[in-house]
Amino acid sequence: MKMKKVILSCLMLAGFLSASAQEEQKGTTEYVFAPHWYVQLQPVGVQHTIGEADFGDLLSYNVQAAIGRQFTPVIGARLALNAWQSKGGVKDHSEYNYKFNYFAPSIDLTFNLSNAIAGFNPNRVANFGVFVGAGVNFRSAGNDDVVSMAKPTNPYYNQWYDTDSKALFFGQAGVTVDFKVSDAVNVGLELNGNLLSDKYNFKNSSNPDSYINLLAGVKINLGKTYSTRFVPAPEPEIRYVEKVVEKVVEVPAAAPVVEPLRRDIFFEINKTVIRDSEAQKVKDIVDYLNAHQTAKVMITGYADAGTGNDRINDRLAAGRAAAVVKALKEQGIPEGRIGYDSKGSRVQPFADNDSNRVSICIAE
Repeated sequence: MKMKKVILSCLMLAGFLSASAQEEQKGTTEYVFAPHWYVQLQPVGVQHTIGEADFGDLLSYNVQAAIGRQFTPVIGARLALNAWQSKGGVKDHSEYNYKFNYFAPSIDLTFNLSNAIAGFNPNRVANFGVFVGAGVNFRSAGNDDVVSMAKPTNPYYNQWYDTDSKALFFGQAGVTVDFKVSDAVNVGLELNGNLLSDKYNFKNSSNPDSYINLLAGVKINLGKTYSTRFVPAPEPEIRYVEKVVEKVVEVPAAAPVVEPLRRDIFFEINKTVIRDSEAQKVKDIVDYLNAHQTAKVMITGYADAGTGNDRINDRLAAGRAAAVVKALKEQGIPEGRIGYDSKGSRVQPFADNDSNRVSICIAE
């Protein structure tokens, strides 16, 4: 019985360890593009040289080879050599049809449309692309057919240029489709159009010459085209649940807001005695301080700048503040709740000159 328990425990531990290992391996594998060289061989090609003769009379064979480099998943470049044969002729006169040879190296800039639109995927079966390029077409000298048509006895003699070999600049553009066979090998098709000067097909047509190539072949990648990278899954978010205990706390009601009290006690010119007409203002201050036991009062004396001088006005301002302080004390207000100051005539709280013979009292 004990042995069975031991075995069962071991199996459970092994299962737990296996599950933990699998958990650690959760994630995704990403493909990382690797720049690489490639060679391209296209031994099967058909060319149609644009001209006056019937379509079938202007078909010929050509081949192409290239070496290139893919810099990014989308952009690449190649050096290509297209060669063999072109044809020309005169419409409705098959006896004036002819052929001639050429070879045309070019440099092309290539674009992988599939990667540009759908993202890099080395396992994609078909990749579509476009390219643009330029090069030099080395056309051979005219053969016997061309030479015979360049004779003055030929009724089309005035249409012909000289029959010497030529080196002609050309531009080209095309589309491609490649089908994956393996990581290193693709087979594909290419259709390109080429534009040259009017001297290419020996005829004087007063417009550029052109031809179209349809090529089939194989592309062989040199070296690795991609690598893989494992991206682990993000760790699950751990959420902690805390038990919240509500506690009701009684908060005392806020004390009511008490507005401060201001009274302006005015004096006669050159006087520091409180007039009977101003006595009620002193009583208002006393009542306020009695009603609010924590309140204090600040008294500031002033003198008008229109009369006297600073020495006289300083004495008057201080005397007016002292008169109010004395009146408050006489009515039972403790000295500790009274503050006072004087500004003389250096500060004028009112625009009216006579109103500045005053003690301003603020209780709060």
